[in-house]
Amino acid sequence: MLRAQAVVRMEIIEINSEIYPEIAKIYEEGIATGIATFEIKAKSWQMWDESHLPFGRLAIIENDKILAWAALSPVSSRCVYAGVAEVSIYVALKARGKGMGYHLLEKLVEISEENKIWTLQSGIFIENIPSISLHKKCGFRIIGYKEKIGQLNGIWKDNLLLERRSKTVGI
Repeated sequence: MLRAQAVVRMEIIEINSEIYPEIAKIYEEGIATGIATFEIKAKSWQMWDESHLPFGRLAIIENDKILAWAALSPVSSRCVYAGVAEVSIYVALKARGKGMGYHLLEKLVEISEENKIWTLQSGIFIENIPSISLHKKCGFRIIGYKEKIGQLNGIWKDNLLLERRSKTVGI
């Protein structure tokens, strides 16, 4: 006897103002963990849009549900750093541990190189072992440690600095 199986439709789409409320909701789930960001609430669409690069704004959608997102931000306005971007990546609580982050980060690397980005970097709280592992799996390496770089809810937090240097751009 054959059983009917649900068809799972997963795709990577670009983030826009229409889907931003779902992006913000996933971000707020990350904020709630206390190990994802120094931010304490999601930004408005306009603030988010202005603070991220115009490319590399990705979301995974599966069966019409947004489950994860990733985006790139400039690290500096100085032209010498035009090829360096900071990675943000967040996975919805219900989708964690299913490979969504890996698929997004790999696609983000591809898009960054298509747009002449030679270095991707991330600052990750030392307690955020899943994010550190994900970045390492995608070719990032630990390059430093910032002790007590900032406070979150009155608690000093340490950050690991990770980077991925392109093997095809800026060589």
